[in-house]
Amino acid sequence: MSVRSVVRHEKWTLTPDREPDAEPTTYAMACAVCEESSAASEDVADSQSWVLEHCGRNPSHHTFREIITRPWRTWRHS
Repeated sequence: MSVRSVVRHEKWTLTPDREPDAEPTTYAMACAVCEESSAASEDVADSQSWVLEHCGRNPSHHTFREIITRPWRTWRHS
């Protein structure tokens, strides 16, 4: 009995998923000082407003991280 292996190299493409049924891109902000974060939203203005409100409540918090969740998709070329 012999063992046989087949190796096949294929070309793949990776791109942001812009199909009608794709998950939405969402935005959030996180405070780098206390790690508190905004809720994720499809409107970037929501997370930016959260930053300004957070700064108002915490005047020493000046550094934030933007968190973008973007759907991606792959497909194999024939």
